[in-house]
Amino acid sequence: MNETATRLAALRAEMKRAGIQAAIIPQADPHMSEYIASHWQARRWLSGFSGSAGTLVVPAEGHARLWTDSRYFLQAAEQLEGTETELMKEGLPGTPSIEAWLAEELPAGAAVGVDAMLMSVGALRGLRTALKARGIRLDTMFDALPAIWTDRPALPKCAVFVHDEQYAGLSAASKIADALDGARAHGADALFVSALDQVAWLLNIRSRDVRYNPVATAYVYLGPEGNILFIDADKLDADVQAYLKGQGVETRPYTAVKTFIIGLSTQRRVLLDPASTAYGVLEAFGERAVEAMSPIAMPKACKNEVQIAGIREAMKRDGVALVHSLMELESRMAAGEAVTEMDVAEILRRKRAEQPLFFDESFGTIAGYGPHGAIVHYEADEKSNATLRPEGLLLIDSGAQYLDGTTDITRTIALGTPTQQERADFTLVMKGHIALAQAVFPEGTCGTQLDALARQYLWQHGLSYLHGTGHGVGHFLNVHEGPQSVRLNYVPAPLTPGMVTSNEPGLYRAGVHGIRCENLVLTVPALDTEFGRFYRFETLTLFPFDTRLFATEMMTEAELAWVNAYNSRVYDALAPMLGKQAREWLESKTQSI
Repeated sequence: MNETATRLAALRAEMKRAGIQAAIIPQADPHMSEYIASHWQARRWLSGFSGSAGTLVVPAEGHARLWTDSRYFLQAAEQLEGTETELMKEGLPGTPSIEAWLAEELPAGAAVGVDAMLMSVGALRGLRTALKARGIRLDTMFDALPAIWTDRPALPKCAVFVHDEQYAGLSAASKIADALDGARAHGADALFVSALDQVAWLLNIRSRDVRYNPVATAYVYLGPEGNILFIDADKLDADVQAYLKGQGVETRPYTAVKTFIIGLSTQRRVLLDPASTAYGVLEAFGERAVEAMSPIAMPKACKNEVQIAGIREAMKRDGVALVHSLMELESRMAAGEAVTEMDVAEILRRKRAEQPLFFDESFGTIAGYGPHGAIVHYEADEKSNATLRPEGLLLIDSGAQYLDGTTDITRTIALGTPTQQERADFTLVMKGHIALAQAVFPEGTCGTQLDALARQYLWQHGLSYLHGTGHGVGHFLNVHEGPQSVRLNYVPAPLTPGMVTSNEPGLYRAGVHGIRCENLVLTVPALDTEFGRFYRFETLTLFPFDTRLFATEMMTEAELAWVNAYNSRVYDALAPMLGKQAREWLESKTQSI
């Protein structure tokens, strides 16, 4: 608390020197990443809130405000308690937007400071327009961090390695050619890529610059001047340099990117994606910029056959790791050992690390026991770490990065005899999960049009959840990727064959329990009729649901059949990879209901 107060005071001193009446500190890096390296964790450093989403607004006087979404309401409330920062629950009725709040709080003629390298083109334009209407000026050059964050972590320096074509399925050279064709379709003769996962996918390179996300901090320019990777040279060994050269890619220092942009011919037309490009980069390009969705986004999202085959194999190995993890958890608890939430995370990591092609976890494991399960993005620490008891629910959301695929799975497990409410809540969530898993939909359908399928049974009982139902998942890349999403708010990207998306409805009773049931699904062709082409989902994840939690009296015959067919498929896929004891355990968990 004292640290955050001191840091905010230092920020306000810089604001006063700059003539700024409010400062906006987003959770962002210059690449518009969701998950960011320590070097750019300014919002966390200033506020003490550690969630992956949220924006801090610091006025010259009065309390600071932190906007974050429903995944982090409980966590943010706990971490901000006792500080001078107030929580603003984004998306709820009665919570003003940042723009509306600033317009109400600040007088005409005031100035709001933000670093244009930490805000996307679209976001900054919207902010500027809203503030200008109230006579408030936006200073996009405000960056107080060099003056106040004296022990700031350095830029990440992790080594880069090549993601072999046997896993990637396509060469970097072929992807570059296709990306340039896509840029030309928009009237551009060059392409600039800021998004780290797009850089990694395009060039078939990976690194450890961002925790859990195997990406390297870099930019890419493709154009008549050459194909250039802007990256720190000491991250590239001789083999990687030779590989890049063989793919027609040269390298320049990461910090040289703006100088390069400014020096480009004024006749050059460079495509930029406004969703993943910092406004400061757009300013450097000026009139040379052509704004359009990146031609890399859809090819990256729509996995090729090699990638899909790899994901299926990764799911099998992940399922094996989960079988051994849950067996160990049950055994230790049955022996009377004190097992904690952090122990659960350790078991999962250790068992996954035993699997071939394991690289890392795909995010920090969420192991929320009882009331902690209601904290959507909970991650246990030494202070919160709860000991499991033979009662209540344990929510486990975890995943892994394998060289041939990325996994993300959530299971809700009964640690004792489940109560009537636990069974009813779980079953309502699973009815929605099954409805979405069985969806058949016409070409062009986006996730927003399917979202209600997963919520309908909860809504019928006056229940709901505030997070999205599904997010895209990368291939040995970020566990969250676009452009597709299954959620209430409109996301226009159509669900297209090859896309891997999560199916994860939930229900969270604060102070009681949390329930989430998540599989990853692949969009595949279903049928062609006189009404057009239709798609469906193939479930990829391979691990049983806890059959003790189903209230079968609430389910239809078709829903029961889906659960039994799924658990049977899990057994058939995993049993050949398991020893006798593990096979017997899995058999007991996949019995028909």
